[in-house]
Amino acid sequence: MKLFEFTLKFALPKGELNSEIYVEQLATSGCDDALIGIGQPGKIALQFTRKANGANEAILSAIGDVKKAIPDAHLTEATPDLVGITDIAELLGFSRQNIRKLILNHTQDFPSPVHEGKSSIWHLSNVLKWFQEDRQRPVDPTLLETAYTTMQVNLAKEATNLDSRLHSQMTALIS
Repeated sequence: MKLFEFTLKFALPKGELNSEIYVEQLATSGCDDALIGIGQPGKIALQFTRKANGANEAILSAIGDVKKAIPDAHLTEATPDLVGITDIAELLGFSRQNIRKLILNHTQDFPSPVHEGKSSIWHLSNVLKWFQEDRQRPVDPTLLETAYTTMQVNLAKEATNLDSRLHSQMTALIS
């Protein structure tokens, strides 16, 4: 068993702004391995350190535990996933300038950003995988596994908004 660190953010059921009422329910439903953040009205964040055989097991069981306590809560984000240059630099122990230079020097093979602009963002697992495979740099395997799983959770969450009639057409065009 390994320890996996991740954060799950939820929107509370419609009309419910007081997240404090759920803290005890969360602890008794299996979320006693999480720090619970209740700072924003209508939102709740849980920072987990969960022991499991894999990140998939850890994250999916945590989502299930939250849904047991708050059935109508809506998952808004799982992290670590989306990162900017500063995040990448901090996680890998480089300077921000070093990461920026690396991205500029490897425009052909560095992972494509999810959003490109003044502040570009990437999926962390794609960046970690690139560092490990293309740059031959050591990457924490637990972080890579966690980032990959949180990316999959976020993509699955977003896919629920996809028009199924257009899905195959879009997939054929963007692949």
